[in-house]
Amino acid sequence: MHSNAKGALLALLAFGIFATHDVIVKFLGADYAPFQIVFFSVLFSFPIVSLMLIRDTTPGHLRPIHPWWTALRTGSAVIAGLCVFYAFSVLPMAQTYAILFAQPLIITVLAIPILGEQVRLRRWMAVLVGLAGVLVVLRPGATELTLGHGAALVGAFFGAVASIVVRKIGNDERSVVLLLYPMMANFILMSCALAFVYKPMPIEHLGGVGVMAGFALTGGLVLIAAYKTGEAVIVAPMQYSQMIWATAYGALFFDELPGIWTLAGSTLIIGSGVYIVLREGRGGGSQTTPVLRTRNRIETGTSLRVGPLSRAMKRREKVLKESAR
Repeated sequence: MHSNAKGALLALLAFGIFATHDVIVKFLGADYAPFQIVFFSVLFSFPIVSLMLIRDTTPGHLRPIHPWWTALRTGSAVIAGLCVFYAFSVLPMAQTYAILFAQPLIITVLAIPILGEQVRLRRWMAVLVGLAGVLVVLRPGATELTLGHGAALVGAFFGAVASIVVRKIGNDERSVVLLLYPMMANFILMSCALAFVYKPMPIEHLGGVGVMAGFALTGGLVLIAAYKTGEAVIVAPMQYSQMIWATAYGALFFDELPGIWTLAGSTLIIGSGVYIVLREGRGGGSQTTPVLRTRNRIETGTSLRVGPLSRAMKRREKVLKESAR
């Protein structure tokens, strides 16, 4: 099988795992505040991720080289995580994904002031089409907009901020700093909030959180394998397969069927996102490739980040090869 075909299949598997993770978030969100879900998600993920990061052979310390950028990324990831978890708990899955799929569009716009990216007319048109798709999904004035819709939009924006900051400082900061700081911030802040919203969890719900953490870790590792196997321009658009999973899971578990406006808006959003990825994949089309290099899933600070961990694994492989000579 061609390497790109393997990469695409691995990416489809990874995003299927992520979608299953979000099903558990939605189930738990019916009974618990997002603060509690995020806290236990980080609690279960932290030991596994810490063991993986211990293997990071990059010399250095845990003090960030760019403290203000790191603080911005950390705060953005915390806000995005809370908003995304809340949106999944109160909105239909397909509608939530449709709004979150606007993240690559926001990344493209943020790349102008933060990365110095030049966005030409065709990509601007794609961004406008995608944002029009978001309006089609939301239909302000025709439907009642809820806090969940606002949370999804805020989550998409701050997820984009977190992603673009990684692209800004990722070559300078250690992967352990980029991965651990958002997780530690989530753990500390959510534990403070837990005193006001805590609700006892039966063993099956705690087990669900454990499974959710396992899905987040597994999905991240499978996606890393996908990017190592196939070209980013092939792997990145596979994220939109989550809409298929969302439709299937929504119908199967939550009696949800996406309306015509959600489907129409999703088509515009997905089409514009795929176009941007393809344009950035062309030689000379982008100097910083902000979407391709950061494109895995919305940044929540509760699970692996593909870019930093992938770089850490490459550095370790390089060190092992040099020591074997």
